[in-house]
Amino acid sequence: MPNTYSQIYIQLVFATKGRETTIHSNFRNEIEKYICGIFNNKNQKVIAIYANPDHIHIFFSYKNLTVSIPELVKIVKVESTKFINDKTFFMGKFSWQEGYGAFSYSKSQIETVKKYVLSQEEHHKKKSFRTEYLQLLEKFEIEFKPEYLFEFYD
Repeated sequence: MPNTYSQIYIQLVFATKGRETTIHSNFRNEIEKYICGIFNNKNQKVIAIYANPDHIHIFFSYKNLTVSIPELVKIVKVESTKFINDKTFFMGKFSWQEGYGAFSYSKSQIETVKKYVLSQEEHHKKKSFRTEYLQLLEKFEIEFKPEYLFEFYD
């Protein structure tokens, strides 16, 4: 796309199917690296990623506008699901829940969001995923129907 320029920063958040705690610390880094590779292959740049046991945060620079965010999320979910299942990191079948959150930030917020994503382990000692996600929706003034949110059990 000649003469098309962008500077968009997005944080994606999505959960494991049934909010199962299937992403364990012994293979979390491998999953994160694989997902970063998916983004790189789509000419996107991951700034920070953290795979919690039951959900993931991916903060990236959205620079290839030829792939839409819904397409990108679908590709990431499909390809990472296949990778996780092929690697047999755990007993059973892995999958992501339907849906996701996508939240935009300005360039001045990059370091703050990066720190937030990378400190997820400490963050969730104080705040549940449900609380965190609802606060993001409220902060960004996103209207939602509770019945269409992730499956929350906490």
